Amino acid sequence: MSLLDIRIGTLMPIDKAASHIPQILHHGFESFQLTGGWGVGSVDFQRIAGEVRTAIEGKAVISSIGYFGNPLLKPDDAKLFGEYIDNAHLFGCDVVAGFAGALDGKPVMDSMPVFKRVWGDLTKRAKDKGLKIAFENCDMQGWWTSARYNVAHSPTFWEAMWNEVPGDNLGICWEPCHQMVSLIDPIPQLRKYIKKVFTMHGKDATIDWHTLRESGLRGGKQYVYHRTPGFGDTNWTDVISVLRQGGFKGCIDIEGWHDPVYRNELEMTGQVHALNYLKQCRGGSVFAPNPV
Repeated sequence: MSLLDIRIGTLMPIDKAASHIPQILHHGFESFQLTGGWGVGSVDFQRIAGEVRTAIEGKAVISSIGYFGNPLLKPDDAKLFGEYIDNAHLFGCDVVAGFAGALDGKPVMDSMPVFKRVWGDLTKRAKDKGLKIAFENCDMQGWWTSARYNVAHSPTFWEAMWNEVPGDNLGICWEPCHQMVSLIDPIPQLRKYIKKVFTMHGKDATIDWHTLRESGLRGGKQYVYHRTPGFGDTNWTDVISVLRQGGFKGCIDIEGWHDPVYRNELEMTGQVHALNYLKQCRGGSVFAPNPV
């Protein structure tokens, strides 16, 4: 076991990584997840990979690359996800992350036949290249009865998808925030599914229990806020302890741009605080070898 079995980093748009990484690397980020989607589709992977290797100067790793689209509804998104699979090796990573997709507006389980067809092929394609696929566990404001963009947000669907598309390389890009939005205690869930967690987003949440007790889930008032780690309700020392106990080796990449306070001009201030906080929860920044 080593301190850097769990690295702390951040998310970075894949098309801006080469210019943005040099501006923040000195803060001590140890990994980067490079993300596409949201208008960033096919890119010059060969060029970007070379520029990113130069930018990180051997001081960090690329934890994963990801394409966040809706491959169950949009064939072009499935094709683009395949491109990310084909080019992950250029970045030295073995995880490709993204959304599972959804048949928007329909019950979650209605997506299963399309899921089996689309992800059966993509999962095999990834396995042939020694890669893992990790679905972010975000509900994208969908419900069990009316999915939106991503069905892989519930343990019920996780079990269904692993039953339909078996394989040890199909798992989760997990974070406690999205579970807390559903009022799930993230720690027992993490313990149960630790072997299927391939990479992590560093994002937390604050639950406004006063509003919940007064107005309930359907009262029209916001009852939960996405937070940068260190500002939310999660005890990340517990999270990292569970990760270590479960044998997790990988990265926690901070997903910013959601915190209601540390945003805009304070965005990177909040992310650097989260970086240092998560390192402290990990046991610090310096590995101390035992005496022999």
